[in-house]
Amino acid sequence: MTKADDLILFAQVVEQGSFSRVAEKNLLTNSVVSKRIARLEQELGVQLLYRTTRKLTLSEAGKKLYKGATNVQQATTEAINTVSGFADNVTGHIKMSVPTISGDLLLADAVAEFCALHPGITVDISLENLFVDIIEDNYDLVIRTGRLEDSSLIARHIIESQWVICATPDYIKRNGQPQEPENLLEHNCLQYAYQTTGASEWEFKGEDGTYIIKIKGNFTTDNAAALRKAALGGYGIAYVPRCLVYLDLMKGELIDIMPNRVAKKLGVYAIYPFTRHPSKKIRLLIEHIRQRYLSMSEYF
Repeated sequence: MTKADDLILFAQVVEQGSFSRVAEKNLLTNSVVSKRIARLEQELGVQLLYRTTRKLTLSEAGKKLYKGATNVQQATTEAINTVSGFADNVTGHIKMSVPTISGDLLLADAVAEFCALHPGITVDISLENLFVDIIEDNYDLVIRTGRLEDSSLIARHIIESQWVICATPDYIKRNGQPQEPENLLEHNCLQYAYQTTGASEWEFKGEDGTYIIKIKGNFTTDNAAALRKAALGGYGIAYVPRCLVYLDLMKGELIDIMPNRVAKKLGVYAIYPFTRHPSKKIRLLIEHIRQRYLSMSEYF
């Protein structure tokens, strides 16, 4: 019969990506950790991990077992915490990744505030737009904007992020304001190479549903701040998340063009590895972040 301890050890190996780190954490030798994982594979009759000198990779069977192993690990941790009186305290380390726009706008401040509210917590926060591999890169929590497909992860919806088409009053004065999406083909369109979204494919609402117009322009960037500066400089028309230019729109420095025709709206999600019960610190951080987004909902 497979021991719960071996399942917990297996989950730790997956999360740490290293036998040596798990051995150190549990005051064991590398050979003991290796033998216990090998014993688990032998008892189950499948290979769970592919080992190379550089990294560990999960097999398909390993991925399935990891889901159950994390449940065992989490249940054990919560049971111990409850008995020892630690359930009311929030301690530990959180490694997270957040998108650049939301990171600059509210998340960096929100996470720093969370750390101040919970002195036992440390957070390593990375700002990037790439869809990181949560398991492979050992992330505890990821905030992402987009359409989600990976069913092995848990995602909590936070808010919807509406996109806008905008330009400066000066650009519109010099080049005219497009009245229909098709008119954009006559303009210099500033392109945002965001994640896997086609930078030149702009989505609009039509009578028969949404459709794409393939625009052209002389400036493309994967950096939101750079795109905003180009738009504010009057160099063209930009298609961007509303939160990026909200204050510019309010000041009249940019004009929202065709607000009722833009179809692009993406969900903002908090994503974490599959566990039946996420740890208390992750639940509290997600709720803290969610409240911060909702308090600035007019930006989105």
